[in-house]
Amino acid sequence: MGEVKRVRLIVAYDGTNYHGWQVQPNGITIASELNRCLSALLGEPVWVIGGSRTDAGVHALGNIAVFDTRTRMPAEKISYALNQRLPEDIRIQKSEEVPLDWNPRRVKSQKTYEYRIYRGEFPLPTRRLYTYFTYHALDVEMMRKAIAFLEGEHDFRSFCQVNAQVETTVRTIYEARILEDGPELVVRLTGNGFLYNMVRIIVGTLLEIGWGRRVPEEMTDILEARDRKAAGPTAQPQGLTLIRYELL
Repeated sequence: MGEVKRVRLIVAYDGTNYHGWQVQPNGITIASELNRCLSALLGEPVWVIGGSRTDAGVHALGNIAVFDTRTRMPAEKISYALNQRLPEDIRIQKSEEVPLDWNPRRVKSQKTYEYRIYRGEFPLPTRRLYTYFTYHALDVEMMRKAIAFLEGEHDFRSFCQVNAQVETTVRTIYEARILEDGPELVVRLTGNGFLYNMVRIIVGTLLEIGWGRRVPEEMTDILEARDRKAAGPTAQPQGLTLIRYELL
C-alpha cells in the first residue's frame, strides 16, 4: 500500500431505492453502498464524506464525495473500477486526487436543485419516480411572484425541519425560477447551501399558492416568522434532483 491520498468522486444516482445519502443503521444508503464497494475494491476500510446529504428518494446528477486511501491505483482510474461494482442506479462520473485537507463541506460551492411537478388528468407511470403529480390546476404566475421573494440572503428557519442540527439557518438564494417543460412545472433553486428539507418545504408552500390557498405575499411573512409551522407541507421526495454542484 502507498501513502495516504484523498480522492474526490462526482456521484450520480437514482435515489428511489435508497434511504438517502447518509449511512443509517436500518437501511441501504448511497454512502453505505459507496463505502461497501470502495472497501471491497481497495482492500481497506473506506468511509466517504458527502457534500450534500440528500433525503430518501431524492436523485442527483453530480453529488460530491471524498475519501482517503492508501491504494496505488491512480485516482482517475478508480471511477472505472468502482462502476463495475456499484449497483446500476449509482454511477461515478469522475474521480480525481485532491489535497488531503480538501473537504466538500468546507469549500465555497453553489448548488442547483430542480423539483418537477407533473400536471395532468392522470399520472404518467414512467414519470412517477421523478415527478410529483397533481391534477389540480396551478396558477403559475402566482407561484412565480411568490418564489421571487426568496432570492437573496434570508433566514430560512421556516423552511427547515425543526430537528435539523445546523449552526445557522441563514442561506443565500442566487436564483429562484419556475419553468414550464410541457406538462411539467420545474421549480429551480440555486444557492450557497440548503437546509434539511428546505427545497421540498418551499415547493409544498408554492403548491398551496398555486392552488389558491395562499397569496404570494405570504412568503415574506413566512420568512419573518422563522417558524416551520408558518410554511406549507413538505413535498414528496421523488420530484427532487440535485442537478448541479459547482465548486467556487
